[in-house]
Amino acid sequence: MAATLLLGVAAVNTGNNLLFLVVSAMLGFMAVSGLLGWLNIRGLAVSVRLPDEVYAGISTQLTVRVENRKRLLPSFLITATLLGHPASFLLLDPRKAQTGSLLVAFPQRGRIALPVALISSAFPVNFFVRNIRVPVTGSLLVFPAPRSLALPAGAGKPENGNARSLAAPGHEGELAKISDYQGGESLKLIHWRLSAKHEDYKVKHLTSNATEPVLIEIDTLPGRDLEERLGYGTFLVNRLVRGGSAVGLKLAQRVITPAASRSHRLKLLGELAVYGQS
Repeated sequence: MAATLLLGVAAVNTGNNLLFLVVSAMLGFMAVSGLLGWLNIRGLAVSVRLPDEVYAGISTQLTVRVENRKRLLPSFLITATLLGHPASFLLLDPRKAQTGSLLVAFPQRGRIALPVALISSAFPVNFFVRNIRVPVTGSLLVFPAPRSLALPAGAGKPENGNARSLAAPGHEGELAKISDYQGGESLKLIHWRLSAKHEDYKVKHLTSNATEPVLIEIDTLPGRDLEERLGYGTFLVNRLVRGGSAVGLKLAQRVITPAASRSHRLKLLGELAVYGQS
């Protein structure tokens, strides 16, 4: 651009027709490249696929999807920046989409609205980096950062061997082992797919889920402040539910009854994420 201005001043001062032709060609090239660059970043849409579990202060992988909604023109050298982290795309075909991954850490818990995405590109000749802002719909629920805490007596993760559910066999728990059919087992426990590969029937042995329900009272947990207590509560919810225990929460005067499913665990973590926030 500076060279074009200098040549333009020289052409005016000298009246040289050749310089006028060179300046005209350069200005035309700049106009065409500007138009191509403007079209290149238009018609793009950005969406984000979020994981089920996001914890404050812990890096989480987000999937960014950029779609080129133009009917005919592709887009080149696109960079989509979200939350300060860029994802690059070399070529976006018309009416096609591509995905990229971002590793992002959120500093605080709670519900966070997704910010606008910055779409930028140096196409076609890197004279200018053009950019536009594209809205991203949706919000994100960030759970408190878990803090390690000693488990209640008799509870824990089955793989650590300290859950009571391992002490006795059951019919609805984790898969403990597979053995040969002895003749007295329930037909529900026969592993039909594995049995088809062997001459004898194979039987699944499951652990029992008959652990005592646990009610976690956040206000009585150790910790210097609410954030530390919520971190301990997050750790206990994850460890106990994954260990087969039915877990509930007491948040001030509100009580959430114990259960042991994954959806219930995420519900409890969601309650901890927004607890104490207006």
